[in-house]
Amino acid sequence: MPESERWKELVRKIKAGDPASEDEFARIFYPRIMALASCHLRDIDTALEITQDTLLNVLQALRESRLHDEEKLSAFVAGTARNLLKNLFLKKAQNPALVYLGLDEAPILARDQVPRQSGEEEQEKKAIVGAALRTLRPMDRTILFLTLSEGLNPQEIAVELGIKPEIVRNRKSRALKAIRRKIKKMI
Repeated sequence: MPESERWKELVRKIKAGDPASEDEFARIFYPRIMALASCHLRDIDTALEITQDTLLNVLQALRESRLHDEEKLSAFVAGTARNLLKNLFLKKAQNPALVYLGLDEAPILARDQVPRQSGEEEQEKKAIVGAALRTLRPMDRTILFLTLSEGLNPQEIAVELGIKPEIVRNRKSRALKAIRRKIKKMI
């Protein structure tokens, strides 16, 4: 049976309320949606939520006869998943993520979530941070850069620099403490 006929038959059965066809729909599309969501997200739990929401939204749309061309079921499912992913990214952009620099420190906004400041104020803060960073050893600056700007974890940084992950963690921790102390002194 051609795929287009298969989709028509599956949609017809779902509209009729056949639970076995809903199970078949989930069995067919779950791995596809999960793969799509996992490619766009680093968090497996969120990818699972997107997958489940997509399955539920599409099933509801099929039950309500909102799919006009049953042959395009696969594209409809993929489009629904992409829309849910887009909505998630928009929501994250509107709600800034917090980054914790240490257990006893207050959270700061993630790099891409920092609100715009006046030019003079921003320049002053950049100068203070720049001065504090220049006091670090080059290796420590590199580790902080790879962590905060590139988003690499200690394992990835260790491979990149040819050192052990424990050394990366220790150097990062000491560098962050040193930066905090220096910035407090400068402010």
